[in-house]
Amino acid sequence: MVGKREVPSDTFRSRVRGLALDLAPLRERDFRLLWTGEIFSEIGSNITLVAVLLQVDALTHNPAAVGLIGLVQLVPLMAASLFGGSWIDRFDRRRLLLFAQVGQAGASGLLLAGAFLATTPLWLVYVGAGLVAGLSGFSLATRSAMTPSMVPPDRLPSALALNQVMWNTAQIVGPALGGLIVGGLGYRWAYGIDVVSFSGTIGAALLMRPRPPIPVDPDLEVLGSWRRLGEGFTYLRSKRILQATFFIDLIAMIFGMPRVLFPVLARTRFGAGPELAGLLFASVSIGAVIAALTSGWVHRVQRQGAAIVTAVMVWGLAIAGFGLVGDRVVLALLLLAVAGGADVVSAVFRSTILQATVPEGLRGRLSGIHITVVAGGPRLGDLEGGLVASATSPGFSVVSGGLLCVIGAGVLAIAMPAFRRYRIGQPT
Repeated sequence: MVGKREVPSDTFRSRVRGLALDLAPLRERDFRLLWTGEIFSEIGSNITLVAVLLQVDALTHNPAAVGLIGLVQLVPLMAASLFGGSWIDRFDRRRLLLFAQVGQAGASGLLLAGAFLATTPLWLVYVGAGLVAGLSGFSLATRSAMTPSMVPPDRLPSALALNQVMWNTAQIVGPALGGLIVGGLGYRWAYGIDVVSFSGTIGAALLMRPRPPIPVDPDLEVLGSWRRLGEGFTYLRSKRILQATFFIDLIAMIFGMPRVLFPVLARTRFGAGPELAGLLFASVSIGAVIAALTSGWVHRVQRQGAAIVTAVMVWGLAIAGFGLVGDRVVLALLLLAVAGGADVVSAVFRSTILQATVPEGLRGRLSGIHITVVAGGPRLGDLEGGLVASATSPGFSVVSGGLLCVIGAGVLAIAMPAFRRYRIGQPT
């Protein structure tokens, strides 16, 4: 037909390949070992995440009590992530990862011991959850600081996207299994599987090459000193773009993360049990994995600041929509998946800005601050969501949080135009 233009098949195939996940970082031995081992350990950790929320909900039937888990976890998480950053810049990161993983297994073992009691004390669940959070924050900061040294610089965004695939795959399988295990076998099995799962990362760390620290000033040899931690904050204070990546993630997680309400929503709105609560958790990560698997385009994006703002707004709108769908389970799961896809796009670009711009000698401390924000924000969101739900209703808590997330992202984009206009390679 005259005027009709066909696209060559090889051009079409190249475009499809351009969307596909870049697997090149997996050719690096240590990155491949850590990535593979983490899948198993993170699945176990996510089983415990769901089990703890379900257990407190079952013990109290009070959204505020469930939300209090966030506060209980926030303090040890902040302490371990912030002060642990000084250790990460001073010691072999592989050994520190081993220490953290063994500690996490022990903390999950405490939850397992509590599950064998005739009636598990609420305080014991809180203590176990707090220890798990603190050690996981230190572990995550260590892994984050190790990643740039494992892959070529031009493949760092792809490595971070692969990490998102790994974490979100675990956040699909773990919560889904967690709901099924708690509903069918009980809390003992959930926590027991988590304890065993840490063998994945422990085994990987044992096989990896040492990751020694760079030489440091002898005056800064005091473990976890305030001076060394202060260096990280001093560096961050002069980096407005980096600050903006932290602020916008806090906005998204404090207001727009409704996970603490999944057990009560499954029970009251949808008339279901732990199994559906696990699916609500998993659906967020299903969307995230789909987005990560089609993330071959991320290394071509230049306006990373605008991409982050857009992704966070989509996240907030999807969460607000989830709160408005009533008892339509399929639509609720779909909207959570959309939110998860937007979140992973934001996470990839935020992590790329951090890891590509921070000097190696400060990477442990900045990773610790970053993990405090990334992992601490959802804990504050748990507290906020639980308190608002107790004062109003779970539905109002979800909808208002999603809308506040959109408004907050818009205000930040207006107040910090340099972040909105930020392009890859520019000073932060």
